Parts: sequence; C-alpha cells; structure tokens
Amino acid sequence: MYNPLNLPVVDLFAGAGGFAVASRMAGCDVRLSVEFDSKACATLRANNLGKDHVIEERDVRDLVGEDIRVAAKVGRSDPLIVVGGPPCQPFSKASYWTDPGFDAHYRRARARGEEAKRPEPIWEAKDDDRRDLLKEFWRLVVESRADAFVMENVRSLIHPRNRGVLHSLLSAFQYAGYNCTMVDADATAYGIPQKRQRIFVIGSRRTMPIAPKQTHSSDQSTGLPTLVGVGEVIAPYAGNQFFEKGEVVEGKWADQLREIPPGWNYKYLTAWANHPEPVFEAETRFWNFLLKLAPDAPSWTINANPGPWVGPFHWTSRRLRTPELAAIQTFPNGYTFTGSRRDRVRQIGNAVPPLLASKMVSAAVSSLFVNA
Repeated sequence: MYNPLNLPVVDLFAGAGGFAVASRMAGCDVRLSVEFDSKACATLRANNLGKDHVIEERDVRDLVGEDIRVAAKVGRSDPLIVVGGPPCQPFSKASYWTDPGFDAHYRRARARGEEAKRPEPIWEAKDDDRRDLLKEFWRLVVESRADAFVMENVRSLIHPRNRGVLHSLLSAFQYAGYNCTMVDADATAYGIPQKRQRIFVIGSRRTMPIAPKQTHSSDQSTGLPTLVGVGEVIAPYAGNQFFEKGEVVEGKWADQLREIPPGWNYKYLTAWANHPEPVFEAETRFWNFLLKLAPDAPSWTINANPGPWVGPFHWTSRRLRTPELAAIQTFPNGYTFTGSRRDRVRQIGNAVPPLLASKMVSAAVSSLFVNA
C-alpha cells in the first residue's frame, strides 16, 4: 500500500529545479536530481529541496535504472515517481522557423494585402542527437521500474514533423505497461501568469491518470477565475532594491521600444498598424521582437536565450528583472538562481513552471491510489 505523502521522486534533466519544486508542492519527497549543466547544478545546490535530496551532475545516458534507485536511496520494491523535461530545442518552433526552406515571403505579402502562394509545409525534421533524449527518459523510467512518471516538452512535439516521435514514445510506454494520458496544457488555464503551451505525458502502472482540471479561464461563462495578469505577480519586485544593470535598454531600437504601447510588438511601428511613420514592415521580424508586456494580461513565454531586442519587455521599456522572470514562472519567492544574469535568465526560461507541473505530478500521484 502506498503512502500518498512523501512519495519519492527522481528528477531527470532537472535544470534549475522546476520539477523538483513542483514535486514538493505536490507533497512528494524529491530524492534525486540529475542534471548535466554545472551552472544549473549550482542553483540546485543553493536551494533546500529536501533533507534527503541528492544532486548528480552527469549525463543521463551514463545511467541505468538501478543507479537511480541507489542514488535516491529507494529500495527495489519501494514506490517511485520519475519526472523530467528532456531538452526541447529539437522540437521547438524555432527549429523550423530557422530552416533554410522556411519562406517568409507568403506572410509578408499577406501582411501587405497582396496575393501570394502559400509555401509547402516543412515536414522533414532536422538531425539533432538531442531528439534521442526522449528515448533515454523512457529507458530510465522502465529500467528503474517507476510506478508513475511525468514528462514535459514543447507543444511542437505534436507538429506533423515530430508527431511520429511522440507516437512511438507513447507506444513504447504502453508496451512497457504504463497507462498514459497526454495533456496539451496552456499554462494560463492553470493560474500561471504566462502564455506558455506545453505537452505533458502522465504515465502510471496502476490506472489511467486523470488530466488535471483547468482552474482559470478567459471565458466568464465558465465560472472560473479570470486569467492571472502579470502585473500583480511581479509588483513586489518593482522597487529600486531589485534593480539589475542588465535591465537597462540602450542602443539601436531603444527609442522605438519606448514608443510601443503595452501589449504590442514591432508591428505597432508598421503601415499594417497604420503608423504615420512606419519603421518596420509587418511579418519581417520574429513575433517577440520589441514585444512589450501588458500589466493586466498574462506574459508571453519567457525565453531562455533572448537576443538584445527579444521580449517580453516590461511595459516601462526595460528588461525584466530575474526575480520577475522567476515569479512569472511561479518559482517561490526567495528561490535562488546562481551565475551571471545570462545564466539566470537561461535557467529560468528553460524551467517548467512549478505551479503547472505540480498539477501534473499530483495527477500521477492520484493514479496510484485509485481503488487502493
């Protein structure tokens, strides 16, 4: 019989600890975090994630299932939940936005009101050995004989060019004895102040996991609370004591950024938006170029590696402070991120929002107690 509290959890591809924090929110005991990046491991060590928490700075490909149980101090017959978010870059939208064959002419012509032939979609996936890390997650779940698991990745995993990989993964889990539920999650629907779309696969050996119910909605007729605006979430970090040198915006497009109103991007400065003195042409830049937050709406997705003019920017025309980024990602107040500002931004942007992931972990836990 399982104890619904303090179920041991192993976090693979742990990053800065988003899933670890989520697992603690769900009442679990995080025993082991495995992460290859030394800077992310430094962040894990800087936070109290449990008295029995162990950090393994190594490549998951060097592990076998028994290693996980030994490092986590979990017996061969003890219950175990495995969580993780294998690197998403091979499946992300940016992976095919930057393809040589991706033709933006169609979008630009449409923005000008011109006729244009829609380009053929790109179905061929780029070669990238990180795609195989999904298989490594599957292998370690199966080898460790985990009772349940939660896997997170970008929504582009269901794109036609990646769908075969996803279906193969689900089939492999099912063949190994796991009942799998896939959740296509919009983070705003679960109280996260960020428009972040992610795929979760929740698996259980005991029964089919039930997807967590949405808690927020933009549709007032649902009776659910409205979406959480970013302004209220980052308000505690507005004071000068939180100032960061890297937040100051200077250079080529600084004046244009100040002209853009909250909730807009570079398109505000185009003929498409009826600007009297257009600076840009619509559909010639990425959507998050000079993108500015609106305080009463959720943030757009926090980027792990933003360029100097990639948003979202604060509505006061500065870059977001790292405590603000962490709050938007729903990390608890006071959670420590180590390294340079670039290091901290990358770790925060790569993380799964703990509040969102906690609901998925809770669903995995619940699956182990049906008819118990």
